[in-house]
Amino acid sequence: MSIKHANPSEVIHLQPLGSEIGNTKTSTLFKTEVMEAIRLVLPAGKQIAEHKAPGEITVFCLEGRVKFTSQGVAKELVAGDMLYLSAADPHAVEAVEDSTVLVTILLKA
Repeated sequence: MSIKHANPSEVIHLQPLGSEIGNTKTSTLFKTEVMEAIRLVLPAGKQIAEHKAPGEITVFCLEGRVKFTSQGVAKELVAGDMLYLSAADPHAVEAVEDSTVLVTILLKA
């Protein structure tokens, strides 16, 4: 089974999921040789243990509230907040509320 990714110039709708968060899975929106975009769906209480991304990343909170820990400091992101991390920066995520975030990863410089 192949995964459906958006094509160049295709509109991707990222409106809040609201009550559908529980019925929606995390999905890769598109992936190229140099970049990947993921809509991460995080039900309240979901934790992602400390890990590293292969390249620089951005995290944009689309809805809800997440606790994002990097460089030993926890920060809360709410809808409309964005943060940037350098390549291989260790980080962890915890959903304080039902949340979705847009993660973009730079795979190659």
